[in-house]
Amino acid sequence: MKLRPIQAVAEELGLNSDDVIPWGRARAKVSLDAAGRPEAKGKGRLLLVSSINPTPPGEGKTTTSVALAMGLRMRQRRAVPALREPSLGPVFGVKGGGTGGGRASLEPAEDINLHFTGDLHAITAAHNLLAALVDNSLYFRSPVELEPTRVRWRRCLDMNDRFLRNVMVGLGGKAHGVPRETSFDITAASEVMAILALSSSLEDLEERCARIVVGQTREGAPVRAADVFAAPSMVALLRDAAMPNLVQTREGGPAIVHAGPFGNIAHGCSSILGTRLAMAYADEVITEGGFGFDLGAEKFLDIKCRAAGIWPRGVLVVVTLRALKHHGGAAPNAVAEPNREALVRGFEHLEKHLESIAAFGLPAVIGVNRFPQDTEAEMDELRAFARERGVAVAAHEGFGKGGEGSLELADTVLSMLDATDAEPAKPKFLYELSDAPEAKLTAIARTVYGARDVHLTAQAKKDLDAAVALGGDKLPICIAKTHLSLSDDPSKRNRPRDFDVTVREVRLSAGAGFLVALTGDILTMPGLPREPAAKRVVVHPDGRVTGLMQGE
Repeated sequence: MKLRPIQAVAEELGLNSDDVIPWGRARAKVSLDAAGRPEAKGKGRLLLVSSINPTPPGEGKTTTSVALAMGLRMRQRRAVPALREPSLGPVFGVKGGGTGGGRASLEPAEDINLHFTGDLHAITAAHNLLAALVDNSLYFRSPVELEPTRVRWRRCLDMNDRFLRNVMVGLGGKAHGVPRETSFDITAASEVMAILALSSSLEDLEERCARIVVGQTREGAPVRAADVFAAPSMVALLRDAAMPNLVQTREGGPAIVHAGPFGNIAHGCSSILGTRLAMAYADEVITEGGFGFDLGAEKFLDIKCRAAGIWPRGVLVVVTLRALKHHGGAAPNAVAEPNREALVRGFEHLEKHLESIAAFGLPAVIGVNRFPQDTEAEMDELRAFARERGVAVAAHEGFGKGGEGSLELADTVLSMLDATDAEPAKPKFLYELSDAPEAKLTAIARTVYGARDVHLTAQAKKDLDAAVALGGDKLPICIAKTHLSLSDDPSKRNRPRDFDVTVREVRLSAGAGFLVALTGDILTMPGLPREPAAKRVVVHPDGRVTGLMQGE
């Protein structure tokens, strides 16, 4: 497939040629100054794409986002998806690549799914530079004397590797360092990744890096990255990574892909810089929150929008009939088969997400990522459910037909957005920053998950007290939980009721600017499955790579 020259893609978007830095033939970095150029109109209407809780393979949220952008472009709209960068962990793990699918994909898909423009490698390097400076400070007891058992900064790697969850460093005698236990996180869970995604400038990036709490002294005083003089050198490594990336859809339309924090572990949204750039030049900006509305979308609204001073016009909630039947109790090997009873039971799950969207004061459209086996009778059941609740439904076949198969979706979304022009929704957060952390946790769990209450373990209470002592009580909350259920138990499908959420650990991300509350069995270093996606990857004699995406 022949791609458009990246300069032509940039010209279509209206970018100044001086602001576009080619990164190979079909990729480019965009200057941080571009959003402030006089030609930047700043009129882009922001649409948040979310979904119901997905099945393990995912429900095609990115495929839908790209399909919608292509459909809008066919309607002569300057529509731009502003999406996350894929992590190598899922690419070679369960889900495969993160560039959409079929004819609704981002290009060059191979490059985006692999090394792209090196952003994730730069984040990994900056994170591990700080780790090296921390251990160097331990070794020399200078420039600050850290307590070895109170070092909290881990190392990171952009790969699923369960064997790095618990490691020993500093072995081999005095000359090789101070022995201590530590661990690795996947790069998408790194606080540096979250910092890059939430930064508004290089200056803000450095200030955030400097605020990172890496440990404590023997007296219990916090030690920050600034205390080991790490922030300027970290930003030197991140300077290029801070610039948003310009690529294209399979049909040649512009797309911004930048930053990739995990949706269940971190806040799961693409960068503020990328979103602002897209909003400065596009008519419509399509962006995502990771996984279902309960995870990525809630964090998009309560964390990213609060930091960026933006707010979407509405929400497109992606569903598949197979996922609705999964939540309705259908067996995993039978979700593709017609099953009215399971489908109708699964509407309970969708209804909870619609209630959560309404709690933020936002209108919604249900977007169906339609599969060939989906019957018209099943679609009619969904339409009837939505009609009773005053919500529009639009199906698309972007995977197989590209923009041409997404026109119904484009028209339905445009109608929703047009209806907001006279009176766009105003920001409506679930909690105030001045609320106590426990109250913030409870507000999220009750409103978005449908939980009865939140309980903190003794360790989590101890963690929270320590975070509050460092000023963490005034920060938003980032809850890390399973994406497979509204609850913190992945086995509870559909709409669980009368359940409590248990927080087992609290971490302060002072640089990113939020508290992370870990629930259930969530791990910040995932492992590969029994049959990893890496096994199906093939490099052909002409250099093409296949097997990165599901179904290839």
